[in-house]
Amino acid sequence: MAIISTSEDSDFKNKKQNGQKKNPNLKSEETLKDAQFEPSLRPQNLSEYIGQPRLKELLRVCISAAKKRGDITSVGHFLLYGSPGLGKTSSAIILAKELGTEAKVFSAPALSQPKDIIGILLSLNAGDVLFIDEIHRLNKITEELLYSAMEDYVIDLSVGKSQAARIMRLPLNRFILVGATTSLGSLSSPLRDRFIHTYKMEFYDFDELIQIIKHTSKILKYELNEEAALEIAKRARGTPRIANRLTRLVRDYSQHENIKLTKMEDAIKALELFKVDPNGLEETDKALLKVVIEKYNGGPVGVDALAATMGEERQTIEECYEPYLLQAGYITRTSRGRMATDKAYELLDIKKQASDIEQMKMGL
Repeated sequence: MAIISTSEDSDFKNKKQNGQKKNPNLKSEETLKDAQFEPSLRPQNLSEYIGQPRLKELLRVCISAAKKRGDITSVGHFLLYGSPGLGKTSSAIILAKELGTEAKVFSAPALSQPKDIIGILLSLNAGDVLFIDEIHRLNKITEELLYSAMEDYVIDLSVGKSQAARIMRLPLNRFILVGATTSLGSLSSPLRDRFIHTYKMEFYDFDELIQIIKHTSKILKYELNEEAALEIAKRARGTPRIANRLTRLVRDYSQHENIKLTKMEDAIKALELFKVDPNGLEETDKALLKVVIEKYNGGPVGVDALAATMGEERQTIEECYEPYLLQAGYITRTSRGRMATDKAYELLDIKKQASDIEQMKMGL
């Protein structure tokens, strides 16, 4: 329950009447990016959405049932979790478009004060989709305000201080919350349990990525053949966001070289120029593996020591570098720290020494 002063009481009442946000500078991220490049690559409806077949089926069923009931707000709240770039934001936008409502996109760190989330909630129309990215990073007060908003569509505010304090309950239009997180375990149980649907975003296979890459190339107005699309897909780490980024890089190279139809060899040259190897690893990924092998004899090494040696933040190591290296099998986590695998030695063409083998046995 948030506490506001008596002087703010009238402000909240006026805000409810006018349907305005308290902070005019806090705008939906989607609104800020409308005129930019990124939104044009997003699918606009379920039929255009490539990949995530189970999520698409879930959305179809929920949307169809809600429309038959004549109450689109009964779709329920969604919690999407998984690695970055797999389509969580796109899913929320598509949900709003299929329902014929508006999607408001925000990042949790931007909602640093209770008044921010209060203003947003009061501005929502019936059936609007509120998307909060990295929802596990909401502060405690903001999170608690969402409890009653999600369940009862009201905000309970404590106005005034001491004996003059009273509870003011503000009704909200029925909305749909879509929360996204890359760290499901960091989400508190009270918030997590209020979501009706919880779905893990899956990585994409090559066929799905090729479809995305071809679709992106049409939007970017340049041609590439199937083999070139496959080369990009191999380096995309199963992630559409990375596939789109690499497709743009290949486009820039092709236009620079005056290439009308981008072929496999052109894509390879472009990706090598931008230091993206056939395994999807970039220079920073290889630098981390090299540090583990050369500085720490293949490990085990703690993440703090690794971050200090590389001159990076611990959070950068854990959230940017490690996920794919772990997924691809280049490093492992043990109780004593991170260790390089045989696959990492082969990648860097480094011969494993006897001391490295002993270190691996100790780590296991």
